[in-house]
Amino acid sequence: MGKATRITLLLISLFLKQTLCQDFGEHSAARTVKQEEEHVHEVHCSRERSRAAWQAIEEYLMPFVERENYQISSKCRLHPSNDLFRDQEQHKVHVDVNEWKCGYCRKSFRAEKFLDQHFDNRHYNLLNISDGKCLADLCGALHCDFMMDSKSAKTKCNPAAVAKNRHLCESLADSCFPLNQSPSASHLHELFLHQFCDAHTCSGKRKLFPKGGKKKTRVFYLAISILTMMMIPLFYVIVYLHQSEMRKGTQELRRISKVRLLESLSVEEMEDEDRKMNDCEDLLTLPLKGPV
Repeated sequence: MGKATRITLLLISLFLKQTLCQDFGEHSAARTVKQEEEHVHEVHCSRERSRAAWQAIEEYLMPFVERENYQISSKCRLHPSNDLFRDQEQHKVHVDVNEWKCGYCRKSFRAEKFLDQHFDNRHYNLLNISDGKCLADLCGALHCDFMMDSKSAKTKCNPAAVAKNRHLCESLADSCFPLNQSPSASHLHELFLHQFCDAHTCSGKRKLFPKGGKKKTRVFYLAISILTMMMIPLFYVIVYLHQSEMRKGTQELRRISKVRLLESLSVEEMEDEDRKMNDCEDLLTLPLKGPV
């Protein structure tokens, strides 16, 4: 093999090596960027369980807080500002049964889960994940499984898990409603213990949310509204039928009156004819008188 051939092969091998190294470097860089983007989008907080936790707070705690005119501190983990997804949840527009709309960009979706995916993909930059605020972390205390209609309540009771959830629940009561702060705080402290914490037990029959909440009231008013909406058309139908019967009765009376009037007129005409005939007969029976 000549010297020129060896030099040519050497140059080709160097070129291929450089090209492969460059491609590998670009591929590694692209993979790193992709991993970084995936890491940025990753949120270690369940949106669904956070929603269930807020639903429990809103329905079974906030009505009593509002009744006491009590302001929950932002340091309390039950405060809306400590819900990572609260702003996005407030930007959901439920237009119809099968239509949800994004409050940021006005895009429409067939179901809430698709809107959640849209938030994760398009509006993840609006989430402040640096503070580590995740309302789902309180699900053990707030009975999220019950709010999500989970069947886990039928499973065997775990004393260790129950004790942990009860401790978390009592710590929420102490931090959010300090006993020495005010009479309202003291009252809400006791209410929170009965409403949320007493159910964390393995002994006896536990009762969730014994004080009730906004949910039952809302369902009651919803039922009344539906019943009212059903009764209004029925009322108008009854009124329409009644008026129709009244009109028919009036027309029948008019017809009967007209017939009777015609009958009465016919009788009078016949009597008049009889009188005329009688007068003619009287004239014919008179004696003829000659000239005097």
